[in-house]
Amino acid sequence: MLTVDYDILDLRPGQLMLDLGCGFGRHAFEAFRRGGRVVACDMAVPELRECRALFEAMVLAGEADDDGMADATCGDATRLPFPDATFDRIIASEVMEHIPDDNAALTELVRVLKPGGRIAITVPAFLAETVCWQLSDEYYAPKSQGGHVRIYTESL
Repeated sequence: MLTVDYDILDLRPGQLMLDLGCGFGRHAFEAFRRGGRVVACDMAVPELRECRALFEAMVLAGEADDDGMADATCGDATRLPFPDATFDRIIASEVMEHIPDDNAALTELVRVLKPGGRIAITVPAFLAETVCWQLSDEYYAPKSQGGHVRIYTESL
């Protein structure tokens, strides 16, 4: 399930897009399919391996636009391994709630975004997130490495 509206994001063929916290790559795959030049970035190396394999499978199956390019790289959201003003578009979907220093991550996203670029950030819905925190010890970070460290509200 995609959590970003690509029509609003307005990713155009050939534009460079970062999928931060890509996980298994659902948003990166859609961007690649649409002709984006995609960098999928996550700290989880096994998931990045799977992303790379699926990018290759998309090319072999003819599911990637000819203008597209895709890569997967390991990186920390608070110290991104990219130069300033690199990306035309950035997606950070369902990742900010995992990052202890979300302000540092936001600063990094702005740093690597080109002037006039667009960022799409999504976080879990407040009510659903609250219920999950109450029902599962493994869901939140104090009891699970990589878990959620905060619940966002409408006003942040």
